[in-house]
Formats: sequence, structure tokens, C-alpha cells
Amino acid sequence: MVSATNLGFPYVGAKRELKKLVESFWSGKISEADLISGAHQLQETHWKVQQEQGIEQIPSGDFTFYDRMLDTACNFGIAPQRYQHIQNPLEQYFAMARGLQKAATATSEKVDVPAMEMKKWFDTNYHFIVPEFEPTQKFELKTARVVEQFKRAKALGINTRPVVVGPVSFLHLGKPAKGFEEFNTLDLLPKVLPAYVELFKQLEAAGAEWIQVDEPILVLDLESNVKLAFEKAYKTLAGATQVKTLLTTYFGRIDNNVFIVKDLVDGIHLDLARNPEQLEAVLPLLNDKQILSLGLVDGRNIWKNDLNKSLDLAEKAVAALGSERVLVAPSCSLAHSPYSTAFEKKIKAENPELFSWLSYSVEKCAEVATIAKALNGGRASVQAELNANAADLESRRTSKQTTNPAVRERVAAVPAQDYKRANAFPHRREAQVKKLNLPLYPTTTIGSFPQTKDIRVARQKYTKGELSQADYDIFIKEEMKRVVEFQEKVGLDVLVHGEPERNDMVEHFGHLLHGYGFTENGWVVSYGSRCVKPPVIYGDVSRRCPMTIDEIVYAQSLTKKPMKGMLTGPVTMMKWSFVRNDIPAKDLCTQIALALRDEVVDLETAGIPCIQVDEPAIREGLPLRRQDWDAYLDWSVGCFRLSTAGVRDETQIHTHMCYSDFNDIFDAIQALDADVITIENSKSDEKLLKIFERKQYTNEIGPGLYDIHSPRVPSVEEMKTRFADMLKYLPKHLLWANPDCGLKSRGWPEVEAALINMVEVAKHFREQDSA
Repeated sequence: MVSATNLGFPYVGAKRELKKLVESFWSGKISEADLISGAHQLQETHWKVQQEQGIEQIPSGDFTFYDRMLDTACNFGIAPQRYQHIQNPLEQYFAMARGLQKAATATSEKVDVPAMEMKKWFDTNYHFIVPEFEPTQKFELKTARVVEQFKRAKALGINTRPVVVGPVSFLHLGKPAKGFEEFNTLDLLPKVLPAYVELFKQLEAAGAEWIQVDEPILVLDLESNVKLAFEKAYKTLAGATQVKTLLTTYFGRIDNNVFIVKDLVDGIHLDLARNPEQLEAVLPLLNDKQILSLGLVDGRNIWKNDLNKSLDLAEKAVAALGSERVLVAPSCSLAHSPYSTAFEKKIKAENPELFSWLSYSVEKCAEVATIAKALNGGRASVQAELNANAADLESRRTSKQTTNPAVRERVAAVPAQDYKRANAFPHRREAQVKKLNLPLYPTTTIGSFPQTKDIRVARQKYTKGELSQADYDIFIKEEMKRVVEFQEKVGLDVLVHGEPERNDMVEHFGHLLHGYGFTENGWVVSYGSRCVKPPVIYGDVSRRCPMTIDEIVYAQSLTKKPMKGMLTGPVTMMKWSFVRNDIPAKDLCTQIALALRDEVVDLETAGIPCIQVDEPAIREGLPLRRQDWDAYLDWSVGCFRLSTAGVRDETQIHTHMCYSDFNDIFDAIQALDADVITIENSKSDEKLLKIFERKQYTNEIGPGLYDIHSPRVPSVEEMKTRFADMLKYLPKHLLWANPDCGLKSRGWPEVEAALINMVEVAKHFREQDSA
């Protein structure tokens, strides 16, 4: 019989319960015991919900307090030296995740450690903590949370399938510790495998029959040493226990990498939502005992599955392998999808047609179960479900909400010259220097300032109709005034309005564009406890009206210093939304670019001298296979340029990118032709700076001086050291001083302290330069 399975569930909870638990623990409102007890309750609820939806193989070990890569490192006793003096394991864990600053007390020493590096998880908007390894690294199974979770589920009568991060992906996605940059982390494989064997033995002893081993790097282009590592790893694990291994890949196609492991594991999972064509290639390669897990239901989007289309694909697998060797599953962990549409009462009431197209994690589990039931009992056994599904899909295909002929005509008629500024950067820079009159090492921020409780309460009251439009406008203006006065007080050179009116850098603009819808509870984790609620792009996109003019013009009226207009770029507006999947991404991105172009031109006309169009998602959207890069970079870079190229030479265009590997796409970054780019740098150990030096980046640049994702405030001396490192690689006349990213998630005391230090650093180097 075909089994309905799942790879992972939204561990944050139906109402972000985990976020509230963890943040309450950080603030000292609850104890460690309370945190663990609350987490256990959440996990148990999630297992039961999946069971109720018809999932037969339910995952355990997919739950995390912060990040599963960090969990894996801690499970095997891998803590960089700078954290090892922190004795409490949970405190050490969170210090690695987000840094820790504690004053000395009578019973404890001072603690001041930064967070570990964070990167995007493949082509998603999720960020993972990057493990650090030394050549002499030791691995020992210190804790086994996955074993503990499996045992608790079993005690409830739920026999789960434990989930672990595979050894090759774990090492390959990690990095050498500082000072050991030349060694290959995969050289540690012989040392880590015994720890994995011990973990597998403990799971076997606890009663596990299958272990889900996530090896997502199998969808990447792999060097020969990585392929050899897979062969060695899975030969070792296969001979160590009798427990069966399901090797899971996701986010792309496995291609020829299937040859690496095809005879070394008991089952393979394929992401068929992303790449259905790979089924035909993989089926003939399986041996006569291996099972195949079919990732048919999209785990990263919110649209209902085409059940008949999925069955067409699944029936080919059953015909080739037999029903006993086929599993049905989502394409990837459902942690990338919201919890349940049951909480979307507003959409259901106001736009029932759109609601009928949606499917979140709970509903996706039910879709998986329906597909499995149809494969076992025939389509007639689920005919009512198939009929309802087909009607919803037809509604979406023919809906007037999805198509705007005027928008499509404009996209088709964009002239080539609209993709390019009138003059090259050196000519523009002369005009900008003359107009802006900025000092050497100009200081700025990335855009947002703290979203305080007062701001959140005022927004909630306004949304509920408890605060009038006039009173809300007054409140927002007061907040902008506060931010502008603060920036002038600390001595920043290029100011921002602080974005108090924005709940999110994508959702805010979505409300001002046609084609976007909004959820009440469509939360997904971005990193740690940080959740985002992406808007839903369901139709053609165009601007309803000017989006930012009133706020930015008002903020500029409060100061003689230059003010930046703040926009989110077209690729990020698309990537950080739940995006429609019924038109090409290039066409949709061009629609958004044209709407932003209108806004950029309006800001310039209103007298705003600097305009920042953020594109943190442009690297994230890069296809996982190199052969697909050129086509993506051509249209994504083109869309950014289309959005920004309509201004005069003296208008300074900024952009911002964060937490990405830029080496492979450096030429594309240069091709964006932004006058100023700000980038994440504080946790990157100078490697980004070396790239910009080696590639001889020609435009102005602001590498982040400090990490805003941590509450820790770096000292002036620490920032001076970092800025001096920047000057080793970058020309001083092109260098800016700024934080890593926006400040919305931080508190005012730490923001004030950090920015005062940052401005002091810029002042120091100016004085040093003029001496």
C-alpha cells in the first residue's frame, strides 16, 4: 500500500506559540523548564494534527528552538572556542545563535560574544546558522534531541520517522573556523561518521524503523570530492545498523547525483513539485528493493495542489515499482508553509474565491493523504475530493482577478533604453558629489528603526478601526520626527524616515499594489524566532497610487540633510511573497519593476535626492544549478535596472543585500549599476571584502559594521578594527559606514548605543585621514 508521509511541520505553531515561548525565555519571563514544557506540548499537538489529517509516517526531530543546523552542531558537541566558557547548554546554544552580552556579577564573569554567521538556506528566505569546524575538530554525541522526541511520540502511541541533517550536507554547508580557511570541511567526515553511527544506533534501540536523512546538497552541482564523501558516508551508515534510511533531497533536481547513492540507501525522496521531469530519469536507476518518496505537494507555496496532475505522475511510479515501494509526501518540509487556512477568516469572508485557491500545511497533509488514498483505492474512492479540487483550479484559471490586459500590454512594450541609466557611474558620481556634499566615509542606516510596542499597538488600533486615519497619521509623523531628530543628534549623514508606517518591507508595498492579497496568519519562520507573513501575489501587478511620497517628503522637510526614499526591489517583492505559479517569473517581476519605476520617478520629482531600492533576495533567487544561472540573472538584474533607471544623474540610487554568497554572481551585482550598495559583512570574516577587491568593484559600497540580528552592541574599538579591515580592500572615497541591515527588530537603547559608536568610528577615520 502507498503510504502518506511528511518531511517536516511548521514548528513555530499555529499562532507562533514557539516565538512567544522563546522570546519570553530570552527576556526572563519564563524559566528554562517552562520553555521546554511548552515546546513539548507544541510538538505533541503537531504530531496529533498530522495524524488526524491522514499522515502515516510523521516526522520527529524536525522541531527546533532556533535552527536545525545549529541543533546538529550542538548535538555533536561542536561549539567554537569563544562559546565554550558558557556552561549552561541552552544559554550556550542561544549565544551561538544570537550573541550574548552579560555584565560580570559576584558569581559570574563578563560575557561578550557575537553570533555565528547566518546564511540563506538554498533559494529560500530561511536563514541557517553556519557551523564552524577546525581541522582537529572532535565529534561526540552530547545530546540526542531527535531520540528524545522520537521516544515521547512513541509514548503517545505515534510511531514517527526521525529526521536528521545528513553528514555530508552538514559538513559541506559549514565553514572552516577563522585561521583555518584553507582546510576542506569534508576532510572531517571520518571523524563525524562514528557520531552519526552512535545516533543511528540509539534511534534503532528506541524502535525507529526508518530514519529520514536530509541531504539537500544533492540538488547542487557537486565536485568529485563531495561525491566521494557521499559514497563513503552511506556505505558506513548502511553497515552500522538495521534501521532503514530515506535520503531526502528537495528544492531542485537530483540529476546525475542519484548515481552517488542509488545503491547505498533504502529510499530516496524527490522534489517533484519543482522538477516533475526527474521522475522518468530516476525510476530506471532504483534497485528492486528501494522505495521512492514522491514530493508531489508543493511545500513552499500556498496554492492548492492539482490532485489529478499529481496522480498522473504518481501512477507512473506505482506502475513501475508497485504500491509497497511508493510514498507520497510534500516536496520539502512544510516549515516553509503557513500552518492552516482555518485561521484565514478575513480572506474567506472578503474574497472567498481567493480563499478557495489556498492550501497551507494542515491542508497539504490532507492533500498528501488524498493522493495516497486514490493510489490505493482508485480515483473513484476520492471522486468528491477530485471534483472539488478541479472546480477550485478552474476558478483560479478563469478568474478576472488574475489578469489585467493593460499591465500585460505595458510589459510587452518596454523599450530597451528603459533598462539603462543615461550615463555611466563616474559621470553620475560627479553630479552626486556636487549635489549631496557628503563627507568622507558617509554614515547612514539601512532603513528601518525599532518597531516599538507603541507603534505596534497604534497599528493594531488603526487596523481595528479604534484609531482614526487622522490620529494615526499624526502618530506616524511624530514617530518619523523622533527618528529624524535622533539621527541628526548622533550625526548621521544620510537619513531615513524610520519606516514606522510599515509592518513589513514587502507586505506594506503589497497593500499599495494591485494583484496582492494578505493573510491573517500566513506566518513562516525567517530565522530563529523571527517570523514573516508574506503577501500573496494572485493577479497582475500595478501601482494603485503613489506609495511613499507623503512620508518621505514630510521626513525631508524636517532636515537639511539628504533623506533616502526607501523601496523594496522587484525581485525581493516577488521572492518574499507567496508568488503566483501560473505565469513566468520574468513577466511577473517586470510588472513589479514597472510599478516601482513609477514610484522612483515620483520620488525624484518630489525632491528626494537618494532612493534606496533593496534587493536582498536577488542572490537567494539564483537557481541551484549553474546551467540555469544566466537566464535568471539576465531578467532579474534587468528588472532592478528597469525600476531604477528612470532618474537623472544627480539622483543617487542605493541598494541593499544581506546574508548571501556574492562570489558567484559578482558580475551581476556590478551590472545592477547602483550608485551605492550596502551589504552584510559583520559575520563574514572579510571574505566578502576580498571578493570586492579582487573583482575591482567600481561603485560606492557600505559593508555592514555590526550585526543587527544580535542584541549585542559592539564597542568603538571593535568597529574601528573592522573599518580598518575594510580600508585594506576598498578605496576610501567609495566607502560608507552603516549597520548590516535594518533596525526594526532591535530596541532603542541598543540602536542608540551602536549608532553612536558607528558615527564615532567614521569621525575617527576622517580625522586620521586629514591629519
